[in-house]
Amino acid sequence: MKNFAKGLFKQNPILYFLLGMCPTLAVTTNAANALTMGLSVIFVLFFSNAIVSIIRKAVPEQVRIASFIVVIATFVTIVDIFLRANFPHLSKSLGPFIPLIVVNCIILGRAEAFASKHGLWASILDALGMGVGFTLTLLAMGSIREIFGMGTIFGVPVLPGWFPKFLVMILPAGAFITLGVLVGIHRSVLDKK
Repeated sequence: MKNFAKGLFKQNPILYFLLGMCPTLAVTTNAANALTMGLSVIFVLFFSNAIVSIIRKAVPEQVRIASFIVVIATFVTIVDIFLRANFPHLSKSLGPFIPLIVVNCIILGRAEAFASKHGLWASILDALGMGVGFTLTLLAMGSIREIFGMGTIFGVPVLPGWFPKFLVMILPAGAFITLGVLVGIHRSVLDKK
């Protein structure tokens, strides 16, 4: 469980390592996009870590990274096809960011740094912890930006009509502001511990 828990907060891939900034800043304009990206990353991370852990001793050192990328790309393709077939509006909204999961530092980093050196169960728990931590952070960012930028959460109005909407929150600057505040809170909590 230690492998799972570390990714949720203490070593959160976004807040602690500042990895995966491209999707973090680009797709968190609303909570639905953030959740979809997060769930996609959990799926890819879970299965790629499992496969990498299983094949780690059989893959020659010279082709290790290339093999990991092929494994990751396989699961990213599955996610991309699934979203296009079942949720075309979300697939279109996320644009190229789903295919870019292949080169996401979190995915390849966990395959190289953890799954290639540990057994199946430890790798699965690490993948789930990092994936859930990534998803929770994306969801927090997407929710904050959607609430203050559009007055909604998952498209449902939550703020009264008289409450001002801050357009900056759904623009790129809003992503940087929200991320900065969340990283600051995370660092201050870790410093207190």
